[in-house]
Amino acid sequence: MSTEPVELGGLPVPRMDFEEFLAFGREALIRADVPVVINLPDSIRGLGRDGVAERLGQMRVTLFTEPSDKQNSKRWTTKEIQLSEFFADERYLTDPGTWNRIVSNIRNNPADVNAILGFDAEELFDYQRSLNAANLWISHKGVFTQSHFDELENFNIALQGRKRFVLAPPGFWEYYPRSIRQGFGDKSQAFDFDNVDPRRFPRLVDKLAERRELVLEPGQMLYLPLGWWHQAESLEDMNINMNFWLKDTKIFRRPYVLGVALYTAAFRKLKGVYNYQPAENAS
Repeated sequence: MSTEPVELGGLPVPRMDFEEFLAFGREALIRADVPVVINLPDSIRGLGRDGVAERLGQMRVTLFTEPSDKQNSKRWTTKEIQLSEFFADERYLTDPGTWNRIVSNIRNNPADVNAILGFDAEELFDYQRSLNAANLWISHKGVFTQSHFDELENFNIALQGRKRFVLAPPGFWEYYPRSIRQGFGDKSQAFDFDNVDPRRFPRLVDKLAERRELVLEPGQMLYLPLGWWHQAESLEDMNINMNFWLKDTKIFRRPYVLGVALYTAAFRKLKGVYNYQPAENAS
């Protein structure tokens, strides 16, 4: 493994080739507990927009819609649409007041997962286990995911387009979490780590001094450990990613992550909030 920079600022982000990743092993990478960018070989060719549209155009997916405001404090709204509708309706691209993104957990469709990625990912990520996920994400330029942490290990693969990530090490109170009672405990009151008022969030200053910044390019995979804070912004007109969320016992060493995850799951079930359940579509 080398530490050749792929980041824009902050601390260096290690990178490795795919063969190094296979030799090192997924579990060893999870135990190391630091973000890593993995370069996929040229022989692995995943699907872009046209290939995804041809293969999965009739699939029902979830459309997330929210105001195009990095400081937006409201929850996104969702509805089910056909993927072909998202690709065909220019309003999802041109509406200046909203951000729209697609997500579908296709872990029960391994043939589709393999076709989208260009390699067999089932053994590598064991994504069909309970609580794990294989998510297809599609977004347009400017779509922004506010600062938050995941309760699962995250492997994110860029297929088309580019995304800028800002990553920051684990912590809880230092990040000024939003209301746990409203299901926002995994999100920071500092919505955008690029625009933090040190007078309002003084405890966050030291954490952001340890940040990592990078642009994930097509043919690259980002390993993002459980409990690491992060935000992402789509940079191209069409951005397609697959990510794998994997459960791990590391969560027991970060009780704030476990506590928030349990409460948030209960909150989402009570309120009927979308919770990334596997799609019912069959291959």
